[in-house]
Amino acid sequence: MPSVSSASVSDPHLETIHVDRREGVATITLDRPARKNAVNALMWDELLIAFRALGGDADARVVVITGAGGEFCSGADLTPGQPGPSNLAGMRHVGDVCLALHRLPQPTIARVDGVAAGAGINLALACDLVVASRRARFSEIFARRGLSIDFGGSWLLPRLVGLQKAKELALFADIIDAAEAERLGLVNRVVDVEHLDAVVGEWASRLAAGPPIALSLTKRMLNDSFDRTLEEAVEDEARSQVVNFGSADTAEAVTAFFEKREPHFRGQ
Repeated sequence: MPSVSSASVSDPHLETIHVDRREGVATITLDRPARKNAVNALMWDELLIAFRALGGDADARVVVITGAGGEFCSGADLTPGQPGPSNLAGMRHVGDVCLALHRLPQPTIARVDGVAAGAGINLALACDLVVASRRARFSEIFARRGLSIDFGGSWLLPRLVGLQKAKELALFADIIDAAEAERLGLVNRVVDVEHLDAVVGEWASRLAAGPPIALSLTKRMLNDSFDRTLEEAVEDEARSQVVNFGSADTAEAVTAFFEKREPHFRGQ
């Protein structure tokens, strides 16, 4: 297993993913198109490297996750003989990857084309926003493989669609199209495939231009909201605003408002 503490996201030895950086947007592409970007043991390792590295990278304002070859991710690679997380330690490693994604301070966008199944759908749902092409399809396919739900799906799904619908999706393991995923609230936006890059690019650019500290604090509070009482939530809001009011970004936003121009945020 590569050392996640010392490896860099720009490590040329990454084999199953690649990371492109452009104007504050870091795009992680799952790159095993011959297997519909199924996640093997090496890809779990490399995703953990990427998530942990990007989490501490102030130049990465937004993280986009997508797949190569017109597919997002078909889930874990269950090819016979393929090394996989079949023991408890291995599955805890998968859980570490999920937590590393969930803990990213930056806004995250899943750009979904083609299949998103099993760990693939939950990889998408773990992102803050999901934009899908009309030809995308989604499935909590675990039961069809004799498996129970993983990669955070048992936590994510009920929060997105409610407990009863989550049970239906997980227990029957049906494949749903992008329109149904949008209706259920699994997807934020469904677009024609030829517009997918433009929409994701616009959203990523808007987020990259936003105030990093404020967006990070808002993301954390929303993620924590189901575990907070109202009293705890307003206390979190108060503390977050104190941080914001002490930042150069909020001062810049106020100045830009009175000068009738767009603010330039630096994450300070």
